[in-house]
Parts: sequence; C-alpha cells; structure tokens
Amino acid sequence: MTRSVLALSIVAVLSGCSTLPRDGPSGRAVERGATSIDTQGFYQIVDLDYGASERIKLVPPRFLGTLANASVEGTSGLIGPGDVLAVSIFEPSGNLFGAGAGASGIRSGQQQLPGISVDSSGNATIPFAGAVRVAGLSSTQAGAAIRRALIGRVGNPQVTVAISQNSFNTVNVLGDVRQPGRSPLSSNADRILDVITERGGTARPVEDVVVNIQRDGQTYSAPLSAVTTDFRENVRLARGDEINLAYRPRKFSTFGALGAVAEVAMEPGPTTLAGAISKVGGLNANLANARSVLVFRFERPEVANALGVAQAPTVRGIPIVYRLNFEDATGLFTAGNFIVEPGDIVYVPQSGLAEMRKFFEAIQSFTRIIYDVSVTTALQN
Repeated sequence: MTRSVLALSIVAVLSGCSTLPRDGPSGRAVERGATSIDTQGFYQIVDLDYGASERIKLVPPRFLGTLANASVEGTSGLIGPGDVLAVSIFEPSGNLFGAGAGASGIRSGQQQLPGISVDSSGNATIPFAGAVRVAGLSSTQAGAAIRRALIGRVGNPQVTVAISQNSFNTVNVLGDVRQPGRSPLSSNADRILDVITERGGTARPVEDVVVNIQRDGQTYSAPLSAVTTDFRENVRLARGDEINLAYRPRKFSTFGALGAVAEVAMEPGPTTLAGAISKVGGLNANLANARSVLVFRFERPEVANALGVAQAPTVRGIPIVYRLNFEDATGLFTAGNFIVEPGDIVYVPQSGLAEMRKFFEAIQSFTRIIYDVSVTTALQN
C-alpha cells in the first residue's frame, strides 16, 4: 500500500511540473508563440534598444478620428429667428428720429431703438418701415435693408445693427465640461475651442477627453489633445451642432513578476516604460526575469514598418511584443525613452530560478504528504 501511494505521488509530482501556478506565460512560452523564420505566429517579438525607441518616437502620432471633415464655412454671424437686434438710426433732418425743431432750426439726431426681436418669419418690425426681412443677413446687410425700407419716409437715414442676443446661431455643449449648456456662435467666435472655453472648459486632462460633434446624423470625433495642438482640428461649427466631451481615461495594465497586478491610470503627458514600472513598485526581486521585460501592444502599421516588422495585421493593428533586458544597464536608458501607450500590457515572466523554487516547494509538500501517509500506515499495522 505504501509503495503504491509513493509511486502515485512521484508520478503526480513529475506530471505537475508543467502545471505549476504562474501569473502568465513563461518567457519560453512567449518565444514559442511568436513569428520566427520557420513559423508564423500571431505576434512578433521586437528586442528594444535605445535606437528602436527613437525610431518609434520619430513616427508622427496619428489620432483615432478627426474633426476636419466637420468644418463649415464661416456663416455663424448671420441673423435668424429669435435673435434680438440693437438698431440705431441716425437721421440728419431730425424729423422722426432726431431732436426735432428748435430755436436754431431742425436738429439732426440719433435714435437707439429698444431691442427688436426677429419673428419666426425672419422679419424685424422697425418704426416707420414696418416688417423688414433680416433673416440670413449679416448685421451690416440688415442695416442696409432697414435703411432701404426707411428711404422715402426718413431723410437720408443711417442705420447700424448689432445682435444683442443670439438665440438662433447656437450649439449645445454637453458632457465633461464645467458649465454644460447652449453657447452662441458669432463671426469671431465660432470654432470648437471657442465654445468649449465659453462653457468653462473641462477639468480633465486633455489627453483623456474625446470631442464629439453630432450633425445631421453624423458624428465626428477627435481627442481634445489634438484639437488643442492641431489648428486643423479646431473647426468651425454650424448652428444646431451637438458638442459632447466624453471622458475616456487612458490606462495600461501590469501582470507577472511586478510589484502589483493592476490597471493603472495614466497621468497627463507621456508615460515612459520606466515610469510605468515604478508606478507598480518595480520588478519583483525574488521572481522577475529581468532579462525579459515585455510590452504587449497592437502597433500602428507605420511604426511596424519603421521597425522592419513584417507581421500580419489585425483589426486593432500589428501585434508586437517589445522585449527589454533590464539586466543590461543601457536597458534603463531605453526604458526612460520608450513611451507606454493606452491599452499596453506590461508583463514580466518569472525567472527560471523562481520556477525551480516553486517546483521544489511542490516536491517538498508532496514528500510531506507521503511521509504522513507512511507513518499512519505503519502505526495501523
């Protein structure tokens, strides 16, 4: 009986060598799954050095989405129904809008009319001129239209018009802004950053905010970081646009022989690999294979081309595993130059010694069980 238990236990130990608990694949398993000269894998391993990290940084960033196609011509200063106009009329004769007659004769004058609302038909009602169509006109054009309507009733009138309350040319700004609401557009404030600023901006880092413009059933999107740095993304808006600022926090994940297994929020600005590892407490000195610090990423095709990677693409990009040797002192310089991107997985497999230690711990536990069984059997006999 004892011999049978002993034999079964030894078999169990040996068969369990490949099933010892891990936090992820071993370094050898990662290599076996990669594309090589002889086999086509799902991903390709790229050994990182300082030169490679520089080539990656030299590839211009590409934003996922653009607002450039949402830009419109600058027509936001036109008058529309619901607007309130400030109309001022100067009459040289002074008969109707001036100071009238006095001891020295007729005196010219200027009359500031009370605020005049544009009705739903697009007309503004002006004293002595009646209904004047102003919808679709600029302030200067509206002044000329009112002047034409007054000619024959007022002697050589001069008319100026300004929009005192803009209710027609407006957009709605929603989402992650300090003061959500409706914002007016004007001829000198009709771009996306104008209305975001008018609503108080956002308290989030610009890298973590996506700007969405909804118009006529279409949605145009771009990171706020792109809008603030690329003039082409600071587009002109159209009346009725819906602007939504969505909070999309950037994160990377860490697994394996690091100080913590975590999903880590990225701070404003670039995050280097050295900074990412330090955020989770560094490498586990007792377990980590410092020669194989891995970054799993779906890379942009243009970056893969710059690195000479010929790997089959996926919908998300080119699957690449970047491998860095932390035991080499130059690896620390490379880690400080390699930029971690949102969605990256930083993984450090266990070293061979750590795996061997686990193996012997398993043997020790099995041996203890065998000893206890043997003692119990002997006492029973």
